[in-house]
Amino acid sequence: MFCPKCGSILLPKKEDGKRLLACSCGFKSSKMESPTIKEKVILPEKDVEIIDKSELDTLPKTKEVCDKCGNDEVYFWLIQTRAGDEPETKFLRCTKCGHTWRDYL
Repeated sequence: MFCPKCGSILLPKKEDGKRLLACSCGFKSSKMESPTIKEKVILPEKDVEIIDKSELDTLPKTKEVCDKCGNDEVYFWLIQTRAGDEPETKFLRCTKCGHTWRDYL
């Protein structure tokens, strides 16, 4: 609710054991309604980078053990998946079985 005098928002206040709405301009109202506050958050969609099999040969390789097949060579690439002030996410893909996983730096 808003103040009919100045248009400011009315804040709940207790005075002499009674609940009322009051404004900074001095207006007071004993008419208390149950306010409902709703907020709708719309999150922007993030693009996901997909690495195609034809692009794998151009990716760098490193020594890392695959949990699925035990192979010790993987392709890797880095993507900024979080805020700019946080580290990149390292993605790893096994050169033998193609299993892909993340490594948070």
